[in-house]
Amino acid sequence: MVMLKIPKRIGRLDELANNLWWSWHEEARNVFRMLDYPLWRINGHNPVKQLCDVSEKTLQAAANDQSFLTCYDSVMSLFDAYLASSNTWGIINFPELSNGPIAYFSMEYAIQNSLPIYAGGLGILAGDICKEASDLGLPLVAVGFIYPQGYFHQNISEDGWQQEIYQQLIFEESPIERVFSTEGNPVITKVQLGNDLLSIGVWKVQVGRTKLYLLDTNLEENPAHYRQLSSRLYVADREVRIQQEIILGIGGVRILRTLGITPSIWHSNEGHTAFMMLERIREEIANGKLFEEAKKNIQRTTVFTTHTPILAGHDIFPTSLMDQYFKEYQNSLCIDRKTFLQLGQQDKNTSQPFNMTILAIKLADKRCAVSQLHGEITRKMWRGLWPDTPENQVPISHITNGIHVPTWIAPELLHLLNKYLGEDWIKEHDNIALWDNIQNIPDNELWETRQLLKRKLVAMILDRAQKRWISGEVTAHQVLVMGALLDPAVLTIAFTRRFTEYKRPSLIFTDIARLKRIINNQWRPVQIIFAGKSHPADFPSKYLLQHVYALAKDRDFQGRIAFIEDYDMHMSRYLVHGTDLWLNNPHRLREACGTSGMKAALNGSLHLSICDGWWCEGYNGSNGWTIGNSVNLANSDEQDKADAESLYHLLEEEIIPLYYTRDRNGVPHGWIRMIKEAMRTITPIFSARRMLKEYAENMYIPASQSLKKKV
Repeated sequence: MVMLKIPKRIGRLDELANNLWWSWHEEARNVFRMLDYPLWRINGHNPVKQLCDVSEKTLQAAANDQSFLTCYDSVMSLFDAYLASSNTWGIINFPELSNGPIAYFSMEYAIQNSLPIYAGGLGILAGDICKEASDLGLPLVAVGFIYPQGYFHQNISEDGWQQEIYQQLIFEESPIERVFSTEGNPVITKVQLGNDLLSIGVWKVQVGRTKLYLLDTNLEENPAHYRQLSSRLYVADREVRIQQEIILGIGGVRILRTLGITPSIWHSNEGHTAFMMLERIREEIANGKLFEEAKKNIQRTTVFTTHTPILAGHDIFPTSLMDQYFKEYQNSLCIDRKTFLQLGQQDKNTSQPFNMTILAIKLADKRCAVSQLHGEITRKMWRGLWPDTPENQVPISHITNGIHVPTWIAPELLHLLNKYLGEDWIKEHDNIALWDNIQNIPDNELWETRQLLKRKLVAMILDRAQKRWISGEVTAHQVLVMGALLDPAVLTIAFTRRFTEYKRPSLIFTDIARLKRIINNQWRPVQIIFAGKSHPADFPSKYLLQHVYALAKDRDFQGRIAFIEDYDMHMSRYLVHGTDLWLNNPHRLREACGTSGMKAALNGSLHLSICDGWWCEGYNGSNGWTIGNSVNLANSDEQDKADAESLYHLLEEEIIPLYYTRDRNGVPHGWIRMIKEAMRTITPIFSARRMLKEYAENMYIPASQSLKKKV
């Protein structure tokens, strides 16, 4: 992939660039910064593209620069030690998992912004799981789609309308490689799709020790209308969606078999991937098992995680589509149409649509929701599958989501914690007792670090706005809405997430006159940053985004409300690092977990949230604020009014005064005290390390043991 010949002395730069281990190790990122910092920035922190574009002169200079070589040698030594380690947590605690990897199936993955194959939280979680599995030494292979056109890039027109822009991934400039057989041929598997036999290729992304395999239908031998199936994420067309899910589930299993990979545990992340379970049943039947025996064998080794707390959000297909695409396949399962359809239905009414979540629940013995509250909702939602079982005994547990701490912590804060928690704190960041040492950090040092991160955020936003102005594609008024007047000295609130009605992005505008008084207070001003995308086919959400954008343009807000275009993983890092207050106000019981607030708390941004998702477990009364209470009003308009009143009251009476109460050196000790409490109580518990250890102990190991008993 690298066009120039890299000098032998630094010849492993290409290897380092193509393993995304560098993305969560500051020392490794420094290698590429030192090589050519302007190019590093221009190329969006993508070292593969950087190595394609860097000059031969620069490479030769680096190979003779002792300072660069010292950094390079140190990083390669760390890299080699990491990959070769045989005393990882996974190997020491669960050696039985080395008998076969965990196969993790997900519709999307967010590893780093150089691979834009994600839409939001589901992908972020999947990416964090890949990284944490690598760090813990859990043998995991991940399977997904390549999506060369990704989700979409977002521009906002002058009238506030979201414009979707799709850009083709340039494979040669990305940390990804086509998988070939030992004979040198591209690895291919076949899947029947309607009347056509489709070929599926595969690409590999190396994520530390974890391999991520991405399926691709854009092959010359495929019919033209199928070649683009793997090009875009979350298309609205139901027939295209079922085609994608067949390729991911059935094709994913076949690709692993073709590669000679024999998983011992299979983990389905959301119902999109549940056809993977059907394919494994088909394999068992092909090997002589009867359907019921085959089903039980698959259930024993299958883990399912559901993320959706409302019935309307689950993936369903009409029976006509199931007949169209599975008529022949059900014959290979040796069952009739009724038995087949009932795998995805709650009762014996075969006119019901086929529900992918029900399919996954029925074919997995280990099932979990993604927070304690979501577990309660999920057991209530699917109680009908166990009509004779009390609701609290429905066999669906919960494992609360967490974040990959090394990915999301700001480098400046990492160095500060190294100083006061110990140089190796990152290796044991899920140790709750370790975080008591955060009290040793002087308030002024933590405050200075927080202010530095906010200045970086504002500078990043200004840089984006300037580039859009220079492009000649936006007006001066648009540049102001993009954040050109933001001030790093002002209390900064962020509302940055997927734009959709249930997340209520406009709640804070319920009383505009009151909000203007809050924002424009001469002595205690406030500014708000909005960012997020609406699904291209979700027009009500796009109109909601347009409404918020129009409000941000109001001159009476004095430029203190900004809407940042094209919210992505790169921008997300700056926002969770640099904002003071992270706002989350969905309709209660609509957010399964959420993780962005965990990332913000890790970096010292305090959480202001409805009691929903993870915050019901995370809030302790002194590590952030809760809007309203846990009782839902029957009338949604009344609920919005009550929550808005609570939000305004908290801002006016508690949050803003606490932030602006300073000592003679300008340090807000009360605010810093709350930051320390948030970091101490949230980071170790809501980490991907804790989460993945729970999966290993409560899901993977029991599944592995049941497999042993069967054998």
